[in-house]
Amino acid sequence: MTAKNYSYPFTAIVGQDSLKHALILSAVDPSLGGVLALGDRGTGKTTAVRGLASLLPTITAVKSCRYNCDPAGSGNLCSDCAQNNDLQNSKTATVAVPVVDLPLGATEDRVLGALDIERALVSGEKVYEPGLLADANRGYLYIDEVNLLEDHLVDVLLDVAASGWNVVEREGLSVRHPARFVLVGSGNPEEGELRPQLLDRFGLSVDVGTPADVKQRVDIIRRREAYDENPAAFCKSWQRQNTKLCNEILKAREALVDLNVDDEVLGLIAEICIALGTDGLRGELTLIKAARAEAAFAGSGSVTADHVRKMAPLALAHRLRRNPLDDARNTVRVERLLEEIFATRNAA
Repeated sequence: MTAKNYSYPFTAIVGQDSLKHALILSAVDPSLGGVLALGDRGTGKTTAVRGLASLLPTITAVKSCRYNCDPAGSGNLCSDCAQNNDLQNSKTATVAVPVVDLPLGATEDRVLGALDIERALVSGEKVYEPGLLADANRGYLYIDEVNLLEDHLVDVLLDVAASGWNVVEREGLSVRHPARFVLVGSGNPEEGELRPQLLDRFGLSVDVGTPADVKQRVDIIRRREAYDENPAAFCKSWQRQNTKLCNEILKAREALVDLNVDDEVLGLIAEICIALGTDGLRGELTLIKAARAEAAFAGSGSVTADHVRKMAPLALAHRLRRNPLDDARNTVRVERLLEEIFATRNAA
């Protein structure tokens, strides 16, 4: 078999710890809002996202549903499932969490869905042909080179990401279906910037750089050569580590339900966001979720200031306004401010 039949194992990726950790937390709590990875070309961003697919726990879906509706769900159902009075007793299927690529050249019809032209011409029926947003429901939508995405597609994604529903009204069609997904984007910032509205929709952001350590680069080369030579054997050799990580994610999801954030930690989060000057409250809400997911994955019984400190750069760096008097990277600015806040708190 060729390498195309096997995704490179997530746990076999050398380095890029921040990116891998952000993706893991997005699996622990999909409501975090997804992950944005910006950095140099050829640093494993796409490999990490596609490797995550084989790591994710399976989901239960209504067997006949085109949108993988949850049989236990009371909301976010397509029209057919919503009209089923005995949905919980419907036939179900265990399916892999969808991870859908949105290519840069995709048309709006391909993304949103459109009239099935073939059936319209052959039988005269007006039938909706679902698009990529339908495929991604209850899963992940991955956009490589997200900073080069055309504006009209950005507008579409913003609307759907805000509501969780895709509404198509064209060519005599009127369709509304659930489209809740974790948005993952990657790109090289030198090729263009993201619109602020789209940037704000990502829960976590990660700067991805080219490894500078010789040993690490040698490990990457060796593993990649072993994968290219025999992808089946290579993936099998990492199956145990992938399964272990999958079980850790499931355990963290269960622990997440019982984790609360006390007022002292909430006050710290608000203090950090005020000091950074982030717009709105999405920064606080995301940091709360990120700290809870971090605590759950770490096996902690409560959310602490240490969890907040670790997650703040990932949750807030991409929400900072530009400072013409400070040319440091946003992540550095966040870390610098965290040092000041925690130094003051420790001295008090």
